[in-house]
Amino acid sequence: MSACQIAVVLYPGMTALDAIGPYEVLRFAPGAEVRFVGHEIGPVVTDSGALALGVTHTFDETPAPRLVVVPGGPAATAVAADERVLEWVRAVHTTAEWTTSVCTGALVLAAAGLLDGQPATTHWAAQRALGLLGAVPQRGERFVVGDRIATAAGVSAGIDLALWLVGEIFGEERAEAIQLAIEYDPRPPFDAGHPDKVAPAVRRSALIDQVRLLGDLRHSETLLRTLTGAQQALWRSAIRRTRS
Repeated sequence: MSACQIAVVLYPGMTALDAIGPYEVLRFAPGAEVRFVGHEIGPVVTDSGALALGVTHTFDETPAPRLVVVPGGPAATAVAADERVLEWVRAVHTTAEWTTSVCTGALVLAAAGLLDGQPATTHWAAQRALGLLGAVPQRGERFVVGDRIATAAGVSAGIDLALWLVGEIFGEERAEAIQLAIEYDPRPPFDAGHPDKVAPAVRRSALIDQVRLLGDLRHSETLLRTLTGAQQALWRSAIRRTRS
């Protein structure tokens, strides 16, 4: 069985589920070889400041993955200005079967020029930013499929996108088997998963949570202590950008 190399981008201040949701699906793909890629091998602290994920391979070590997943998070705007990341995304997209994003990871694809004039989606609070970067936001879609590019809405939508990818590449039966294996049968106790479904007060509360998260990240000494020198520089850049 030929290997299916899957590159999941990691960076300080990302949202863990954006990466781990698709990972839990894609790791069961036939021949899957998952690589968590970043600037340097080692731990990357996510947006909680308490949970770390590990980079297993550098960008240079991963020049031609079959599938690419770019997660989002509060620091995605900084990554969207990181030319090293953008260069890698552009390069691997030329040969990848699918280049994908979850949540505000779409801002990185857009900054790389991959979404110019193309329909795409992202977290509901970042749809305007996505449009300003040249994409055509699809606010009502859970995920959007284009020409070798697919974008998912916020956080949990990455699971849906990953299941679709497996079905598209390896067949519906394999996708259904994976869905059963992870028992993905969502029945949420509240029907509040999209801004159109909730009252204005709930939307305001959700936005306040996002703002508070950014504030917590700016003062995360725990996060800084776990990063290498190069990662600390990237993180400080991310924080400066969240203030602008």
